[in-house]
Parts: sequence; structure tokens; C-alpha cells
Amino acid sequence: MSARPVAVVTGAGRGIGRHIALAMAAAGHDLVLAARSAGELEAAAAECRKSGADTLIVSTDLRQPDQVERLVAAAADFGPVATLVNNSGIAGPSGLLWELNQADWEQTMAVNVTGVFLTCKGFLPGMIERGQGSIVNIGSITGKRPLLGRTPYATSKLALVGLTRTLALEVGQFGIRVNLVSPGFVEGARIDWVVDRQSQTRGVEPSVVRSEFAGQSPLGRLTSPTEVAAVVVFLASEAASGITGADVNVNAGVVMY
Repeated sequence: MSARPVAVVTGAGRGIGRHIALAMAAAGHDLVLAARSAGELEAAAAECRKSGADTLIVSTDLRQPDQVERLVAAAADFGPVATLVNNSGIAGPSGLLWELNQADWEQTMAVNVTGVFLTCKGFLPGMIERGQGSIVNIGSITGKRPLLGRTPYATSKLALVGLTRTLALEVGQFGIRVNLVSPGFVEGARIDWVVDRQSQTRGVEPSVVRSEFAGQSPLGRLTSPTEVAAVVVFLASEAASGITGADVNVNAGVVMY
């Protein structure tokens, strides 16, 4: 049984999720890391252990309710879950809506929305019983403003705004807080993919797209994944005890609402 506060981080094998896991470990949490790729989770767990964190990895496909139930059970054996970070998500297809197929649309919703529903549903009973907990969902500025060719992803991330606010209203009576973090153009492999797809859709060079993305920020740059992770750590902490139902922008000022 874990001796430190336990945080569950989904999509922890790469990108923002990996940075969140490392930051939570450095802040004194033990960790349950979930993602589909066990190999990537093993590498992330090894890094987290360098900060003294006990770490459990659970290979999980969040589209499958039975696998989410297995994740919840494994975490319960590991220790009481203080924080759930719903970071797992996919980019989904890129293209004009009438050119997309339904299967890709539904897969995006299944991972980015239904997966969050299932994990919240699974972990909330334990939090309610203990009368405390923090849930942090990872959204996107694309859920709040348009991006050409990204209707499935944009729809899924805007859905998390409604889910977060309504769930915060429902569980506040049990001492549980629910918040959303909306990153912007975050440095890493995902933004490289988005830049490439945007350049193809618009018929311009990738360098043009990347420059435009950076130029939308008052700071004139992209966001780093460590900046996103730092805000997640804050929202999970007692320093944020008065914050729930919030949508926190971490996007170098690209979106301010």
C-alpha cells in the first residue's frame, strides 16, 4: 500500500502525460500510470522512480469498460487515489468534415470523451467515500476556437468543458474538485503532426504554419509540456483547494477565455 498520495495519470507514456507523471512524482506523489503501450509506460515509470515515487503501470485501453474497471481495481490495491489526471487522448483524423468517415469520428469521441467518463465513473466512488479528491482533465484550446480540418478533435475537447463544469457541481458536496487545463500549441510530436497536416490541407510549407502558431501567442512562442504539467500539479495540490469547475489556459496567451 502506497505511503504517499496516489495520482493516476492516463496517457502517461509520452508527450504531456509523461511530463505530468514526472512532475507529480517530483511533487511527492506515488503513481499509477495508464496507457495502451506498456513499453512506453515502463520507460516513464523508470524516470518517475528516480524521484522516489512508487509506480504501478497498468496497460489500459480506455475505450474498453472492462479494462477501465481493471485499472480502478489495480489502483485501489496500490493505495487510495487522491488525484485522477485524465490526459489520455488521440488527435483523431484531420480533414474537412465531409471527407471524414464515421469510424474515425467515433474513435475520437470514444477515447477523448467516453474514456474520461469511464475513468471518472470508476474512480469517483472511492473519492466520495473518503470525502476528498481532485480530478484534472486535459482539454485543448481547439475545443474553444476553430482549427481547420479538426472538427472531431475540437468537438471532443469542447465536450470536456461541459463535463468538467457539471461534474464539479455534482461532486463538490463530497469535497472533490474537478478542473480542466487547456493547453495550446505544445512543443512535441503531436504539434509536429498537426503542423504537417495543416500544411497539407492548406497547401503551404510547414515552416509557415509553425510560424503562424507561434505568432498567435503574445509571448511569440509555443507552450512547453513542463508548463502544462506544473499547472496540473498545482490543481492537484492543497494550494488550489478553492478552485473547482475552472478551465485554466496554459497556451502562452493564444486563447484567453
